[in-house]
Amino acid sequence: MIKTDILIIGAGPTGLFAVFEAGLLQLKCHLIDALPQAGGQCSEIYPKKPIYDIPGFPEVLAGELVDNLMEQIKPFEPGFTLGERADHIEKLPDGSFVVTTNKGTKHNAPVVAIAGGLGSFEPRKPLLKNIGEYEDKGVSYIIKDPEIYRNKKVLLAGGGDSALDWCIYLADIAAEVTLVHRRNEFRGALDSVEKVQALKDTGKIKLMTPAEVIALEGEDQLEALVVRTGSTEEVRIVVDHFIPLFGLSPKLGPIADWGLEIEKNAIKVDTFDYQTNVPGIYAIGDVNTYPGKLKLILCGFHEATLMCQSAYQRIFPEKRYVMKYTTVGGVHGFDGSKKEAPKAVVKKIE
Repeated sequence: MIKTDILIIGAGPTGLFAVFEAGLLQLKCHLIDALPQAGGQCSEIYPKKPIYDIPGFPEVLAGELVDNLMEQIKPFEPGFTLGERADHIEKLPDGSFVVTTNKGTKHNAPVVAIAGGLGSFEPRKPLLKNIGEYEDKGVSYIIKDPEIYRNKKVLLAGGGDSALDWCIYLADIAAEVTLVHRRNEFRGALDSVEKVQALKDTGKIKLMTPAEVIALEGEDQLEALVVRTGSTEEVRIVVDHFIPLFGLSPKLGPIADWGLEIEKNAIKVDTFDYQTNVPGIYAIGDVNTYPGKLKLILCGFHEATLMCQSAYQRIFPEKRYVMKYTTVGGVHGFDGSKKEAPKAVVKKIE
């Protein structure tokens, strides 16, 4: 049995930052994640994708953000159960919880924080009868390492932010980039749409709208695609890689059966402290919902901070916690180490 103060389900950015906020309160954390490494979607789906709305970082790669968060929480020595899915939860007579994974690993904590992002997810695949034959043989649904596509012929399909962003990014890497979308209008950010149009105008990419991929060709490896443009015309395009980016289909998985109040595949919480309808179980980040909810990493950071304050009061109801700014108190690790805050300069008034 693994015992901890706060058991965090989900090791994405929100879950990792919760470790830091809990550490400032001298609360120990352990994280469970079904993925084989920490970082959530930032590590698994788009580690090389730039993020622009993290305070203090004009631009940071998703994988870089995860590396920085891991460095930030190092003094607090969190535990990890990776490659295992949180399946079952049980409340003990003392009010604490036991969470068991699909591999039978048991964890005990007085507080559970669900930071599972979108939950378990699967890519939405185009309805092409033989697409499964080419998976990992030229067909991919996510981009982990853009260098794979250097000097290759790549065709992307989709009309959202992901398709647009990767089209822009790969324009400087791939030998040839083609973007196919079944409508003339795109769902992504206007700035991205304008960049794609500019790349098309300068000949750096090919843009085909309205159009859709209707067939895949190749022996042991993907060799070409057939694209239908307009209503009837069919064009054969030689490619090395086909990347359909139609989004992800999120599912809460076993957590949906934990007795929590669910609304539209998300967990309802009280914005006072992001606690669910079950006292002692919190939900932070993209997995939760409340009026005015924004699915942004920085919002998850805010929710994690308030959750930890509430968790401290739940674990130590007899203690009164007085918040100290890190610029004043520094950061104390569990091993006794301390990052000193700079000494204040006091000038005497005469």
